[in-house]
Amino acid sequence: MLNGFTIAHGGITYSLADSCLAFASNSHGIQAVSVETSISHTKPVKEGDELTAISEEMNLSNRIGIYHIEVSNQRGERVALFKGTVYRTGKPWEV
Repeated sequence: MLNGFTIAHGGITYSLADSCLAFASNSHGIQAVSVETSISHTKPVKEGDELTAISEEMNLSNRIGIYHIEVSNQRGERVALFKGTVYRTGKPWEV
């Protein structure tokens, strides 16, 4: 998924961060869906890079959760910053 500049398409880091948001925001056992997201690409991702996404819960209420996700490469260099806001439906996940 490299573009004409031989860097990875930004959608790759976005998808990884968005999945990280979904796991983090749904980890409390209540169904949560994103209502707003944004990403800043801070460094190019090259072919062969291994990416890691880490989420930090910034705020959590009965209905809204706000998360910051940092995406880094295998050298620990930040390649993207993502912010996500989720709506918490109040419905529990059934096991």
